[in-house]
Amino acid sequence: MEKKTASRKRRKYDENYKQEILKMINSGRSVPEVARTMGLGENLVYKWKAESRIQESPEEKSVNSELDQLRKQIRQLETERDILKKALVIFGRGT
Repeated sequence: MEKKTASRKRRKYDENYKQEILKMINSGRSVPEVARTMGLGENLVYKWKAESRIQESPEEKSVNSELDQLRKQIRQLETERDILKKALVIFGRGT
């Protein structure tokens, strides 16, 4: 018995499109958000991001690494701020 497999054709994306996606990520948007917005798989966008890092100079890598850490810290601080705002509302009502 022969098995029939549906062959999928891989979509090819040109460099300009990839660069636009990477610009969106570098502007502060998250990979999942960009992937969802553009109808792409998250893994594909992460792959493009990793490939772009390989082509960077050591100075760019250092700056981008620091930028990533700062963005992560901003997200964490925003989360903490939101929690504290909610706590203030809850405890403020008791008085």
